[in-house]
Amino acid sequence: MRPFLVGIAGASCSGKTELARGLARYLRDDALPFALDHYYIDRSHIPEPERSSFNFDHPQALDEKLLIKDIESLKLGLAIEQPIYSFVTHSRLPETEPVSPRPVIIIEGLFSLFWPQLRDLLDLKVYVETPDEECFARRLRRDVMERGRSPESIEEQYSTTVRPMAEAYVRPTSQFADLTVSGNVPLDSSIRAVLNAIETRRHQ
Repeated sequence: MRPFLVGIAGASCSGKTELARGLARYLRDDALPFALDHYYIDRSHIPEPERSSFNFDHPQALDEKLLIKDIESLKLGLAIEQPIYSFVTHSRLPETEPVSPRPVIIIEGLFSLFWPQLRDLLDLKVYVETPDEECFARRLRRDVMERGRSPESIEEQYSTTVRPMAEAYVRPTSQFADLTVSGNVPLDSSIRAVLNAIETRRHQ
């Protein structure tokens, strides 16, 4: 049986990563988590500070062709060599990681529902809907506690790139979702909703 592809999209800090991880934990060895973050375009040729100030919230920041090519291969049951991206150096590392398909492939990222060619490959399209103010509050907590950033720098980045890009390129993709879940409800509830949708579509 060919892999079943689930795409999970949502704004930054909407809860899409937590949902993808929760599904993977439940499905265990049957699940392959697949993060779009691996496919950011290599910026090693760009000097600092321009490299770190690049707009990573625009769909053109990702290597769309390689991303879709790799997902097509996995859907055909073929293994891939997935790129490894370093957010420390903002560059693609020379080594790759071998990835083999599994029964359920969980594709997660800002733009999982953005490109028509990618949407056509998905068996289930999920959008995590979370109000902007909640997304910002979560990002503020995360970046202060985990990344040591100042609240001022976080707010500036959010207002200049994160929010505008989400409004332009991420939130509109909710119209393509087969299932919309709330990022404000308990995670178990959203996991059950996605699992039920997977089961239903597999038996159609």
